[in-house]
Amino acid sequence: MKSELRGPILVVDDDQGFRAYIADLLEGVGYRTEQLDTGRAVLAAAQAEQPAAVLLDVELPDVNGYEVCRELRDHWGDAVPIVFVSGERLDALDRSAGLLVGADDYLTKPVDAGELIARIRRLVERTALSREAPASNGRLDGLTRREHEVLELLARGCPQDEIAQRLLITPKTVATHIQRILLKLGVHSRAQAVALALRETQDVVGHTAG
Repeated sequence: MKSELRGPILVVDDDQGFRAYIADLLEGVGYRTEQLDTGRAVLAAAQAEQPAAVLLDVELPDVNGYEVCRELRDHWGDAVPIVFVSGERLDALDRSAGLLVGADDYLTKPVDAGELIARIRRLVERTALSREAPASNGRLDGLTRREHEVLELLARGCPQDEIAQRLLITPKTVATHIQRILLKLGVHSRAQAVALALRETQDVVGHTAG
């Protein structure tokens, strides 16, 4: 599975020693890594190439880690696993905030090497499996899990702000998902996207029943 990853795991922390420690752990089990120390650096790297995953400190010298996470979600959706690793933000509220802005997991320092590797491996392999899932529902198969959720809520008639509230994401992120949905489905409006989704879903149900 690891050999099929498209990009490196980005290890983002302003502590050089910790970055090197985490990178050595991951490279020791076969992953490729890239070490970065600022939020702007990780955003630039992620724009240039889709990372396999991002290990992200909350306290960075320029852009806050939470904002970096939001930007990554806006650009890549759910296609990139994001894990916060923090030595300063240790409270339950900090962990909750990290998960609410879109992180898949939240670890605190000092991290257990075995636990970190297990969590990263689970997230990376789950994402790779979702990309390789066999097609079964036409153009809808190209959508990510989050895009499916947004499309389902659109089909229910939910406005953009309500979708953002239900999915605990920003309206800007919802708008980004909608634009990607339209592009992937090859349609020009939300109404066309909903109609296509309903039609393909009914076709699959009818085929199964037959």
